[in-house]
Order: sequence, then C-alpha cells, then structure tokens
Amino acid sequence: MSAVAEQTTRLADRINALEESSTLAMTKMARELAAQGHKVISLSVGEPDFKTPAHICEAAKKAIDDGFHGYSPVAGYPDLRKAIADKLKRDNNIDWKPENIVVSTGAKHSLANVIQVLINPGDEVVIFAPYWVSYSEMVKLAEGKSVILDGAFENDFKVTAEQLEAAITPRTRIVMYASPNNPTGAVYSEKELREIAAVLEKHEDVYVLADEIYEYINFTDEGHFSIGSIPELKDRVITVNGVAKGYAMTGWRIGFIAAAKWIAEGVEKLQGQVTSGTNSIAQKAAVAAFNGPMEPSIEMTKAYQRRRDLVVGLLKDIPGFKVNVPQGAFYAFPDVSYYFGKSDDTTTINNSDDFSNWLLNKSFVSTVAGSGFGAPNCIRISTAAADEALVEAVGRIKSAVATLK
Repeated sequence: MSAVAEQTTRLADRINALEESSTLAMTKMARELAAQGHKVISLSVGEPDFKTPAHICEAAKKAIDDGFHGYSPVAGYPDLRKAIADKLKRDNNIDWKPENIVVSTGAKHSLANVIQVLINPGDEVVIFAPYWVSYSEMVKLAEGKSVILDGAFENDFKVTAEQLEAAITPRTRIVMYASPNNPTGAVYSEKELREIAAVLEKHEDVYVLADEIYEYINFTDEGHFSIGSIPELKDRVITVNGVAKGYAMTGWRIGFIAAAKWIAEGVEKLQGQVTSGTNSIAQKAAVAAFNGPMEPSIEMTKAYQRRRDLVVGLLKDIPGFKVNVPQGAFYAFPDVSYYFGKSDDTTTINNSDDFSNWLLNKSFVSTVAGSGFGAPNCIRISTAAADEALVEAVGRIKSAVATLK
C-alpha cells in the first residue's frame, strides 16, 4: 500500500465516503492548466464576474473604521437580522422576525446547518434533480438518504407535484430544491410551487428546504415566488438565501436561513459549537446590500439575460447539442449525450465526465460534468463571463466536437 493510500485509510469513514465537489475540482484543473501557460477560458465556476457594488464596499470600510473588529453574535448582528427580515417581507411576502433569522458563512453553510439539525440517520431527503453538487453530499454527512427526483428535459428540468407525491414515504423528512436552479436555470412558477405545496400540506412531518440564492437573477415575466409565503406551509419552510449571486458578493461569505424559531434555535446551537458568528465586516456590508439600492443588481441581471441569449443561440448551432432556455441564474446546461461513444482517434467519450475533461484538455475550456448535478447526459457552462470570452469558448467547443466521430 502506498503512503498516500495508507494515510487515506486513516481518515474518518464519513470523509472517505464524501465526493469531491465537481465544480471546485474542474476550477482547480483549469487553474493548473492556466499556470502552465495555456489560454484557458474558465466557465466552470458559479461566480459573478462583476465587482461588488460601491455602496456595499463603502459600508465595509466604515465598519472597519467604526471598530467592528470583535466576535459577532452567533446568529448575526441584530441590524443584519432585521435587514433580512425586512427584505423577506418586502421581496418574498414572508413575515418572520429577526429572531427567526440565523446568519452563516455563506448559503452553503446555511444549507448544511439545516440538514445537520433536522436529519437523523436513515431519514430521507427528497432532492429535485438536477441539483447543486453539494446537496446529496450534505445529506450523506448527516447519515441521511437522498431520494433523487429527475426533472425532465422536456419540462425544463422541473420536477412535478405528481412525482413528489409518489416519492414521499414515512421516512421523508425534507424536500430540497433550488429556484432559480443551479445548474439548469429552471425557475419554478407560483402555480408549480402551489401544486407542490398542496402535496406537502398532507404530510405534516415533511419540511421544505428552499434554496433561493439566485432569486434576483430571474428572467421570467412573473418574477420570483417563494414557497415560504404560502401560509399553510410557513412553519415548515426553511428559506435559504444570501448575498453571493445577486449582489456579486461571493467572497464575503454571508448566507442566512429564515425559519420557525425552534429550527433557528437549533441552527444557532450547532453554529455556536462549530463556527460561531460569521465575519463582522462582511455582515455590515450585507446590511448595506439588503437595505440599499437594487439598481446594480438589476443591471447585472440584464447582462446575464443578454449573455444567456448569446450562449444559448451559439450552443443551438452545435450539431448534436440539446439546449433548453434557462429562465434564471447564469448557466447553460446542454445535453451532450449525442457524443457519447464517439472518438477523436485519441480519446473516446463515454460520459459527461469524459466530455468535460476532454474539452478542457482539447480546447482549454473548462465546464462541469452533469454527473455531479444528477444529470449525467449534460454539462454545465457558466455564462458569468465577458461576451467575447463566451463567444470564443463556444467557438472552441464547436471546433472540438467536430473532430469526434
């Protein structure tokens, strides 16, 4: 046994069982190739390419000058929790008090906290697929069981109420989904969420974990609808959101949950033993984000929609690609299974992992295989990049697949 293999066996079983994040793995590979001098176009990371708006940065500078240098309360500063409560009432028709809010180190942390707090070994978590890569791994860490429901390509990758009804068992504890969705850009309409809510009303012990981190990046005429605004479900919905996507604040690491007080208290208890309060300066910046003008976010969303239209149009021109039109977020998610089994005489493409790895090494464009998102026929392409980079990247992809036979 090699030294590395021997060391791995010393890790806890829960870590050895955990999959590496496919998005972070591809981003790492792209950076390594770029460091070798290759002109890599990285479309694998889910990160806005805009700067954080100036008024938010100024609030952070002021917080430093005002001496917010110490530990913050575990659940977050009172003014931030109030700003979040006000935002939820204003934008989402969800009426929670600051005591129902817990601020964490990013929405990912918020999601993980909730799963650890609500899931016992063997409990089932119904996950709408395609899903963000970390969902099922978070469930695994909590010793729960993921029950994956596949949203059909023909239904814009969305799961139906009928599918959910058939999947619920006495062990079901949480239903988990994202809208707008990462990786597909699918947006669940008010009608669709009310149909899902009607199913859940019949199952009193089932909770909803609603990931709304892409809320403001929505291209539909209807706009965003929060399932937590449905009165019959309010006490069983945990709404998760943050500042990363809509305000271009990925590195600030501020997320939150809004939930019934007993759930919020459970999350606060867990967080108090693991991380305590999140970054004090970033919290003050987040107050400015939630209380401040929305024009910068609106302008970013307009740019994302323009890029969506650009990339979808270019991808539809690639033979064999099946492409839907995302209604939110900043991704395209084409089905590339037409190329499975094909070869460029050096490499044979057997699945989406092969396709993404081959594309990176062949054309120096990084994407993410759909397998990590529960959609093994697809690849995820981030459209959070400059128009020129997107045009060149899709051109490289088109030229690369032309060599496959």
